[in-house]
Amino acid sequence: MVDEDGEQLGIVPPKEALRIAMEKGLDLVEVAPNAKPPVCRIMDYGKYKYEQSKKEREARKNQRIINIKEVKLRPNIEDNDFMTKARNAIKFLENGDKVKVTIMFRGREITHSELGKELCLRLADLVKDIAKIEKEPKVEGRNMTMVLAPKND
Repeated sequence: MVDEDGEQLGIVPPKEALRIAMEKGLDLVEVAPNAKPPVCRIMDYGKYKYEQSKKEREARKNQRIINIKEVKLRPNIEDNDFMTKARNAIKFLENGDKVKVTIMFRGREITHSELGKELCLRLADLVKDIAKIEKEPKVEGRNMTMVLAPKND
Protein backbone atom coordinates (compact mmCIF):
# COMPACT_ATOMS: atom_id res chain seq x y z
CA MET A 1 0.00 0.00 0.00
CA VAL A 2 1.16 3.54 -0.80
CA ASP A 3 -0.11 6.62 1.06
CA GLU A 4 -1.12 9.99 -0.44
CA ASP A 5 2.46 11.35 -0.24
CA GLY A 6 3.89 8.40 -2.18
CA GLU A 7 5.43 6.68 0.85
CA GLN A 8 5.36 2.89 1.11
CA LEU A 9 3.25 1.60 4.01
CA GLY A 10 4.08 -2.04 3.31
CA ILE A 11 1.64 -4.93 3.03
CA VAL A 12 -1.62 -4.03 4.80
CA PRO A 13 -4.83 -6.10 5.01
CA PRO A 14 -7.66 -4.68 2.83
CA LYS A 15 -9.90 -3.79 5.80
CA GLU A 16 -7.06 -1.95 7.52
CA ALA A 17 -6.22 -0.09 4.28
CA LEU A 18 -9.88 0.98 3.88
CA ARG A 19 -9.97 2.17 7.50
CA ILE A 20 -6.82 4.30 7.01
CA ALA A 21 -8.25 5.82 3.82
CA MET A 22 -11.60 6.60 5.54
CA GLU A 23 -9.80 8.31 8.46
CA LYS A 24 -7.96 10.58 6.03
CA GLY A 25 -11.17 11.24 4.04
CA LEU A 26 -9.65 9.85 0.84
CA ASP A 27 -10.26 6.88 -1.48
CA LEU A 28 -8.41 3.57 -1.68
CA VAL A 29 -7.54 2.96 -5.35
CA GLU A 30 -6.04 -0.24 -6.74
CA VAL A 31 -3.25 0.91 -9.09
CA ALA A 32 -1.62 -2.44 -9.94
CA PRO A 33 -4.17 -5.27 -9.68
CA ASN A 34 -1.92 -7.87 -11.38
CA ALA A 35 1.01 -7.40 -8.99
CA LYS A 36 1.63 -9.89 -6.20
CA PRO A 37 0.35 -8.58 -3.79
CA PRO A 38 -1.91 -5.99 -5.53
CA VAL A 39 -0.77 -2.38 -5.02
CA CYS A 40 -3.30 0.11 -3.64
CA ARG A 41 -2.90 3.83 -3.14
CA ILE A 42 -4.67 6.32 -0.91
CA MET A 43 -5.73 9.31 -3.03
CA ASP A 44 -8.61 11.59 -3.96
CA TYR A 45 -10.06 9.62 -6.88
CA GLY A 46 -12.05 12.58 -8.28
CA LYS A 47 -8.92 14.72 -8.39
CA TYR A 48 -6.99 11.83 -9.99
CA LYS A 49 -9.59 11.42 -12.76
CA TYR A 50 -9.59 15.18 -13.36
CA GLU A 51 -5.78 15.22 -13.71
CA GLN A 52 -5.90 12.28 -16.13
CA SER A 53 -8.52 13.98 -18.34
CA LYS A 54 -6.49 17.20 -18.25
CA LYS A 55 -3.36 15.35 -19.44
CA GLU A 56 -5.38 13.63 -22.16
CA ARG A 57 -6.81 16.94 -23.40
CA GLU A 58 -3.32 18.48 -23.46
CA ALA A 59 -1.95 15.52 -25.44
CA ARG A 60 -4.83 15.75 -27.94
CA LYS A 61 -4.27 19.50 -28.35
CA ASN A 62 -0.58 18.97 -29.19
CA GLN A 63 -1.36 16.33 -31.81
CA ARG A 64 -0.90 17.45 -35.42
CA ILE A 65 -3.35 16.04 -37.93
CA ILE A 66 -1.59 15.50 -41.25
CA ASN A 67 -3.76 15.85 -44.32
CA ILE A 68 -2.89 14.70 -47.80
CA LYS A 69 -3.39 17.38 -50.43
CA GLU A 70 -3.33 16.48 -54.10
CA VAL A 71 -1.76 18.30 -57.03
CA LYS A 72 -2.88 16.97 -60.43
CA LEU A 73 -0.76 17.47 -63.52
CA ARG A 74 -0.76 16.40 -67.16
CA PRO A 75 2.38 15.16 -68.95
CA ASN A 76 2.38 18.04 -71.49
CA ILE A 77 1.73 20.87 -68.98
CA GLU A 78 2.98 24.35 -69.82
CA ASP A 79 5.72 25.94 -67.68
CA ASN A 80 3.53 28.66 -66.15
CA ASP A 81 0.86 26.12 -65.21
CA PHE A 82 3.53 23.86 -63.74
CA MET A 83 4.88 26.72 -61.61
CA THR A 84 1.36 27.48 -60.34
CA LYS A 85 0.92 23.84 -59.32
CA ALA A 86 4.39 23.87 -57.72
CA ARG A 87 3.51 27.00 -55.68
CA ASN A 88 0.35 25.23 -54.46
CA ALA A 89 2.43 22.19 -53.47
CA ILE A 90 4.92 24.42 -51.61
CA LYS A 91 2.06 26.14 -49.75
CA PHE A 92 0.61 22.75 -48.72
CA LEU A 93 4.02 21.49 -47.55
CA GLU A 94 4.67 24.65 -45.52
CA ASN A 95 1.33 24.09 -43.75
CA GLY A 96 2.61 20.66 -42.72
CA ASP A 97 0.46 18.62 -45.10
CA LYS A 98 1.66 15.80 -47.33
CA VAL A 99 1.30 16.32 -51.08
CA LYS A 100 0.21 13.60 -53.48
CA VAL A 101 1.38 14.46 -56.99
CA THR A 102 -0.76 12.80 -59.67
CA ILE A 103 0.15 12.81 -63.36
CA MET A 104 -2.95 11.94 -65.39
CA PHE A 105 -2.37 10.21 -68.72
CA ARG A 106 -4.98 10.17 -71.48
CA GLY A 107 -5.12 7.90 -74.49
CA ARG A 108 -1.67 6.89 -75.73
CA GLU A 109 0.20 9.28 -73.42
CA ILE A 110 0.69 6.34 -71.03
CA THR A 111 3.28 4.95 -73.47
CA HIS A 112 5.50 7.92 -72.54
CA SER A 113 5.44 7.37 -68.78
CA GLU A 114 9.04 8.64 -68.61
CA LEU A 115 7.64 12.17 -69.24
CA GLY A 116 5.48 11.82 -66.16
CA LYS A 117 8.42 10.60 -64.11
CA GLU A 118 10.52 13.56 -65.27
CA LEU A 119 7.71 15.91 -64.26
CA CYS A 120 7.46 14.32 -60.79
CA LEU A 121 11.21 14.51 -60.24
CA ARG A 122 11.25 18.12 -61.48
CA LEU A 123 8.62 19.04 -58.89
CA ALA A 124 10.48 17.09 -56.17
CA ASP A 125 13.69 18.93 -57.07
CA LEU A 126 11.86 22.26 -56.81
CA VAL A 127 10.73 21.52 -53.22
CA LYS A 128 13.76 19.48 -52.06
CA ASP A 129 14.68 21.98 -49.32
CA ILE A 130 11.26 21.77 -47.61
CA ALA A 131 10.12 18.24 -48.54
CA LYS A 132 11.34 14.72 -49.10
CA ILE A 133 9.96 12.02 -51.36
CA GLU A 134 7.96 9.60 -49.24
CA LYS A 135 6.77 7.45 -52.15
CA GLU A 136 8.65 7.32 -55.43
CA PRO A 137 6.77 7.99 -58.72
CA LYS A 138 4.84 4.87 -59.70
CA VAL A 139 2.35 4.14 -62.47
CA GLU A 140 -1.03 3.00 -61.18
CA GLY A 141 -3.48 2.38 -64.00
CA ARG A 142 -3.68 5.54 -66.12
CA ASN A 143 -2.09 7.73 -63.43
CA MET A 144 1.38 8.14 -61.98
CA THR A 145 1.54 9.06 -58.30
CA MET A 146 4.24 10.31 -55.98
CA VAL A 147 3.93 11.42 -52.34
CA LEU A 148 5.95 14.28 -50.86
CA ALA A 149 6.19 14.76 -47.08
CA PRO A 150 7.37 17.93 -45.31
CA LYS A 151 10.81 17.75 -43.70
CA ASN A 152 10.66 18.00 -39.91
CA ASP A 153 13.73 20.02 -38.98
